[in-house]
Amino acid sequence: MEKTVNFLNEHREKLAGTLHVPESGTDRAVLWGHCFTCSRHTTVLRDISKKLEERGIASLRFDFSGNGQSEGDFSHTSYTRHIGEMKQAMSFLSDLGFVRFAAGGHSMGAAIALLAAERMAAESLNIKAVCALAGRLGSGRISQLFSDRQMEELRQTGKVSFVSRGRKLELREDFFTDMQQYDLSATVANLKIPLMVIHGDKDEVIAVQNALEAKERNPAIELEIIAGADHMFPESSAPGTKIAELDSMVFRKFFLPESEASQNGKFGSLKLIIPFCENLLYRFSFEIIRSFNHKGHEDGSKITTN
Repeated sequence: MEKTVNFLNEHREKLAGTLHVPESGTDRAVLWGHCFTCSRHTTVLRDISKKLEERGIASLRFDFSGNGQSEGDFSHTSYTRHIGEMKQAMSFLSDLGFVRFAAGGHSMGAAIALLAAERMAAESLNIKAVCALAGRLGSGRISQLFSDRQMEELRQTGKVSFVSRGRKLELREDFFTDMQQYDLSATVANLKIPLMVIHGDKDEVIAVQNALEAKERNPAIELEIIAGADHMFPESSAPGTKIAELDSMVFRKFFLPESEASQNGKFGSLKLIIPFCENLLYRFSFEIIRSFNHKGHEDGSKITTN
């Protein structure tokens, strides 16, 4: 079952989301954050959510304030605001009866999910795992986000204007000041819950080296580098037959008693693979489910202006 929902952020702005709930019901849900200037309707988030629903896990993909169908002014965008909105999404689902959670996101949404999950875990909330899709997991620099001309505009006016996906947008200096207070490298290194990192080796926005360095900082990361995939994970000619066979193996294990499932380790013996073709989507949804069953546990492109 898929339906549109709304909930409020800390600023009383109404956020729009799409909630996927399996017909059989569940107490487990994944929260999904989208990429910079995107929306909850990004193909990779929509497809993952549908596959998770098919496998008995709920998903809430939602628009951060100032994006998509959510209320708010985009110029007020900040990591802090969006981290709070991820936590509000969890609270919203808790009120609906969900009790076990994972967080995930694409590009900037991956950084938000990671930072939000760190805080949820510190507050002893029932957050089981994080998944970062093509995320920037190290310390970012302003110069990585904007062109030289835009940087000069920021220095002179305290704001920068740009066009993205047909929208004329503006960011204030506060966005960059806020972003730089977060040390994603340290968060990755010290995270106490399972972290899954998926990155394409042809990512033209956030280089795959970012994912490799994250793995060096935290060897416990489940890392998959997807050959031929770019930043948006389009469909490709992946080895579907082999993945389908692995899917079947994992599917049979997901509904084992928790005591048996835990013998397979944090994510089990099979690694997570990104859903950028149908069988890969199956695989990803299975791995999320396994993380629930275990007890123990940005967008960095140069912005084009017209």
